[in-house]
Amino acid sequence: MLQKSKAFSSFSVSDTEKAREFYGETLGLDVSGVKGMEDYGLLELHFPNGQTVLIYPKENHEPATFTVLNFPVDNIDKTVDELTEKGVKFEHYGGEIKTDEKGIARSDSPEKGPNVAWFKDPAGNILAVMEE
Repeated sequence: MLQKSKAFSSFSVSDTEKAREFYGETLGLDVSGVKGMEDYGLLELHFPNGQTVLIYPKENHEPATFTVLNFPVDNIDKTVDELTEKGVKFEHYGGEIKTDEKGIARSDSPEKGPNVAWFKDPAGNILAVMEE
């Protein structure tokens, strides 16, 4: 029934202007308002593969407690360094998922998954860069 649907993801933020600045200027993504919905503060992130993600304002927004958006990258160290220079602060975890001083959880084998680093947007939603 939904096999041919062009599904897309969405998540909320507390302030769409801060989100526009963060996603557009800090992360360098293509961000636009949703045509015809400008009064509602809806934003779209546009990706080179044709996918879009909808960002919508929510007065009583609560940050997601899980990763809402993953960015595959060729070189995680370079990406983390560049984002850190732009003011992005990476999360640091201990225990089962342990991160290093840069905030990167390093995998010792492909079977255990990729190298990953998590950070938050201005609304507190969790995002990740992961090495392909």
